[in-house]
Amino acid sequence: MAATGTTPGPEPAHFPGFDVLAQRRHWDDVTAGVVLARLSLPDPPRFHTLTEEGVARALLDQILDQHDDPRVPVFEQIDARLAAGQTDGWHYEDLPEDGVAWKQALAALDADAHERCGPGFAEAGRHEQAHLVQAVQDQGDRDWHGMRADRVWSLWTRYACTAFYAHPWAWNEIGFSGPAYPRGYKNAGVDRLEPYERHEVEPRPTSAAS
Repeated sequence: MAATGTTPGPEPAHFPGFDVLAQRRHWDDVTAGVVLARLSLPDPPRFHTLTEEGVARALLDQILDQHDDPRVPVFEQIDARLAAGQTDGWHYEDLPEDGVAWKQALAALDADAHERCGPGFAEAGRHEQAHLVQAVQDQGDRDWHGMRADRVWSLWTRYACTAFYAHPWAWNEIGFSGPAYPRGYKNAGVDRLEPYERHEVEPRPTSAAS
């Protein structure tokens, strides 16, 4: 994985010339270690089966609109998190705990794909995948394979967005200058930038789903 200057996706950067990792010399050792570890080569999957991995990767690409390299490695972060049992510390009372609910939801999405498209979700075309994912969101608080669809949607998007925006490449995309500690900020105020920050050029929607 490239260590510096990477912004996910093929389109022009929101903040040309901005690289959050250029600020790492201002971070303390512990903070730098935490951030830079997110650029390490990922471990092999430990939580997902091979079939689940294919479904999860395709699902996350749809949610985050990551269809081209370089991609933020959200699947790898989620796999490591669920394998370690690192949840949000709560779950909906009408859903199982996150790891179980995550696997059940992937299986349900794959079943929908087999029923509607023939091939499984990972093998379906991008348009068919988008339709299947949108159908879950459109269910609202109705039942979907024995689970409330909006609870599943919350589970998917919480894990996807947490993994995406924890990664320095995503910080380059949104112009986030990284941890403020220990240096801090001096130019507080609307539209007031630090010397190392950049103005956005040709604003466009960010990659992650709202």
